[in-house]
Amino acid sequence: MASSQRSQVTVTTNDGVNIHVDRQVAERSVLIKNLLEDVPETGESIQLPNVNEAIMRKVIKWCEHHRNDLAEPEEDDSHMPKTSTDIDEWDRKFMQVDQETLFQIILVANYLDIKALLDLGNKTVEDMTKGKSPEEIRKTFNIEDDSNLQE
Repeated sequence: MASSQRSQVTVTTNDGVNIHVDRQVAERSVLIKNLLEDVPETGESIQLPNVNEAIMRKVIKWCEHHRNDLAEPEEDDSHMPKTSTDIDEWDRKFMQVDQETLFQIILVANYLDIKALLDLGNKTVEDMTKGKSPEEIRKTFNIEDDSNLQE
């Protein structure tokens, strides 16, 4: 098999779109990396039934930007941003999306097992709630107040 084929993988989103990705970029996902090890170089597409094209393209963009980042040690939170000022400017701009997209990114990062992106998404939500009252948080995320409901 030609090396150019081995350096690329194809993922198929739940809406039937094939996306060609550099293997190094795709392997930012532990799930995809493990799938590639289980089915080495068959040329078949990796099916991602829990991811749509729009979110997958967004996640790939993040993975491309972070392709050369060092892998994080397991169970080590030292790499996680402690405050919003610890999030680099590119990541901060990347996460400036509507709430639906933000939560989709978090869900997909969890599904694909991309810990650094999951941490970034969670930190973004945390920053959105920091210093807010429960009522302000409910308003921010359109959550109904059910605290006064009695059975």
